[in-house]
Amino acid sequence: MAKERHDSATGRYTTGHEWNGIEELETPIPRVVLFFLAATTLIAIGYWILMPAWPLGVTYTKGLLGIDQRKVVTKQVEDAAALRAAWTDRIAEASLGEIAADPELMQHVRETGRTLFIDNCAACHGTRGTGGPGFPNLSAKAWLWGGEPETILETIRVGINSAHSDTRSSQMLAFGHDGTLEREQVRAVAAYVRSLSGLPMSDDNKALIDTGKEIFSENCTACHGEDAGGSTDIGAPNLTDKTWIYGSDAQTVFTTIYSGRQGQMPSWENRLSPVDMKLLALYVGTLGEDRQ
Repeated sequence: MAKERHDSATGRYTTGHEWNGIEELETPIPRVVLFFLAATTLIAIGYWILMPAWPLGVTYTKGLLGIDQRKVVTKQVEDAAALRAAWTDRIAEASLGEIAADPELMQHVRETGRTLFIDNCAACHGTRGTGGPGFPNLSAKAWLWGGEPETILETIRVGINSAHSDTRSSQMLAFGHDGTLEREQVRAVAAYVRSLSGLPMSDDNKALIDTGKEIFSENCTACHGEDAGGSTDIGAPNLTDKTWIYGSDAQTVFTTIYSGRQGQMPSWENRLSPVDMKLLALYVGTLGEDRQ
């Protein structure tokens, strides 16, 4: 048996390992480590006894407490559904006007409607409904088809230029591409349309405004009106406000008139329940309230 050796400086035992004249001290495992090792072992054994733990083929050990997390979650889901039904049933039965006049129900609309909007609509319109190039800003209240809750609900239900049999249909004609107007005429109309919103313009474009107004009167008023205020009957936008779907710079407006536009919105009738569509319609109507 090897003789135990002591370190002359500390008086502690050494392991006998030496490196360049330095011997490794024999350091015992700290008692606190042993304590926690024993404690965690006891806790693990207690958990295995009390709780579901070990797989046994097609089943598992149930544990003395009989706790079943699947049943717990199922119960929580059922309770949540019951709580939701307490107000969704009211929304299903009430008219949009009655819901809008009920502060309690509108609180549910704002909370649940926001989640529905983010999950289904934010990809195009943004999380705050502010839209982007080609997608309307719903918070600006510049409605193409009208901003009444019933109108918004119908738009959500059937979509715009969608595959639904009752879809709303609208299209901006390609006046330049189809040869209705020459390029210079398109430039003149673009200048006039931009002037309606008071946008800054070059002197060259300002010189085209009067000509553009005359061409606009002959070709565009059937949809946009004599005052260019648009028409919610056919989804023609108001050209006199500050809200632009595709952009207000000269090139973008020229492209819109020259090549036309045909935006699309899917029908949600077969994707969302009637209650969810109601919630969305009312929620969309609240967008932009924080800016007013």
